Amino acid sequence: MSLEKSPVTFVATSDLCAITKGRAVLTEDLKAGGSTGWVPANLGIGASGQIVDQIPFGSTGDLRLAPDPSTERVISGVPGRPDTAMVLADIVTTDGQPWACCPRTFLRESVRTLREEFGLTMESAFEHEFMTLDVEDEHHPFSWRNFRAVEPIGSLLVSAMQASGLEPESWLAEYGRHQYEITVSRADAVAAADRAVLVRDIVRDVFSAAGHRSTFSPMASPGHTGNGVHVHFGLADDQGRNAMFDPQRPGRLSELGGRFAAGILRHAGALAAIFAPLSISYLRLRPHQWSSAGVFLGLHNREALLRLCPTVEIGGKDPAPQLHLEFRGADIGANPWLLLGALLQAGMDGLRTAMDPAEVQVGEVDPSDAGSVVGDLPHHLGQALDLFENDPVVRGWFAPDLVTTYLRIKRTELAEVSRMSEAEQCAWYARAY
Repeated sequence: MSLEKSPVTFVATSDLCAITKGRAVLTEDLKAGGSTGWVPANLGIGASGQIVDQIPFGSTGDLRLAPDPSTERVISGVPGRPDTAMVLADIVTTDGQPWACCPRTFLRESVRTLREEFGLTMESAFEHEFMTLDVEDEHHPFSWRNFRAVEPIGSLLVSAMQASGLEPESWLAEYGRHQYEITVSRADAVAAADRAVLVRDIVRDVFSAAGHRSTFSPMASPGHTGNGVHVHFGLADDQGRNAMFDPQRPGRLSELGGRFAAGILRHAGALAAIFAPLSISYLRLRPHQWSSAGVFLGLHNREALLRLCPTVEIGGKDPAPQLHLEFRGADIGANPWLLLGALLQAGMDGLRTAMDPAEVQVGEVDPSDAGSVVGDLPHHLGQALDLFENDPVVRGWFAPDLVTTYLRIKRTELAEVSRMSEAEQCAWYARAY
């Protein structure tokens, strides 16, 4: 089905709580460069669906959702639901100028800075973990029986993603109880984040259409394995060569790659407010949870905040174009555009200030060891928000109104859920995400 055959097109953005929002407009009206209305105060809608108090935006003011034609697609293959045209948008002012608080514009500008200041480009891919909430079969990690337990939904999901142009790469039953993972092929940074926005809603759509509940929440119940959003990324120079590969250095990570990693690790505490923005995010970010437990760069280590990924050299494959990093601390509460843009900004700070390259930690690392050289992540969301607010470097990457609104959303949310037990918080976020 072509876009022209759909009578309406959903013009979409992703808000500060990483929830897809927008408006459906007549497809024919978009063809001549049309846009649709938006409101500044929409930025202040929290996870509970309410505009929070004390944000910079009131009842006045107008914006536009300006579609990016390169993102036009038809979401198709969801059983029992019509094919639907969709396009992602930048938020602009009524005269067409970029709005400083637009998350997608933040990533686009970060990508432009990377290219213009350092001559580099980024490719990325997001891996999403989620759980089904109503499967009764016995669970066993990575098993055939758990792969089959959600059939034909899994195959329908992969088919729908293929039909919608999202290039799925693998689909598997994961380690956690009734947990699954869907991965997609790498793309340039903006396209990768765009795909992440869409993947979340297609998964929900397919499972819901089949009468099943799913959640991406970082912790479906206390004490169990959590769900992460893992971000793979690499850097290329202006000749298209992998700027992160150097066979003479530890882990074969180049000096440039080490400095980029050092910037991310240096600012990890403040960045946690962006990449782990839910109260229950910190139930997952603990030792022995198979998630990020400490601030370090680990060689193939899945408890590292940054993992230096292995290269596959079977049959003489060249490792040079393969080597890249994986950021393992994020979860579903993180807006993909803000998340990837923040990682870019932190990495560029490492390059700009010529930080010492991050040390590659080899072998097992115990972040709970008192003598460990590994840094700590914040222990709760309130601490992460304080670190973000009080880090002038990180805060300076974002528009002041975005910072104010974001902090108000998250602190309002934190006050709301703090009255709940951990189990109640997990249930609340499972419904939201």
